[in-house]
Amino acid sequence: MGTKRKQHSAQFKAEEAMAALSGSKTLAELASEYGVHPTMISTWKQELAKNVKSQFEHDNKKAADPQAVIDNLHRKIGQLQVERDFLAGQPAIVRLLKGAQ
Repeated sequence: MGTKRKQHSAQFKAEEAMAALSGSKTLAELASEYGVHPTMISTWKQELAKNVKSQFEHDNKKAADPQAVIDNLHRKIGQLQVERDFLAGQPAIVRLLKGAQ
């Protein structure tokens, strides 16, 4: 049977990537110290660099609050219902909708 793969926490990966970015130790030294392959540390370092870049972009928008989105949609539904009821009560609109002239 094969060996079980190690599962590393996000905190561990971040610390390793930061250590690799600092340049105080080589990837080989970090790998032997923490018992991971140098390729994994390199991958984590690249992922950290990519994600840090997105934090400083001006177009980075935070996800809207789900409850606020739901509340906004309920308000819009209410507004559309009022408009529909108003327009349904207008004689010219009713004839137009029914196809009469």
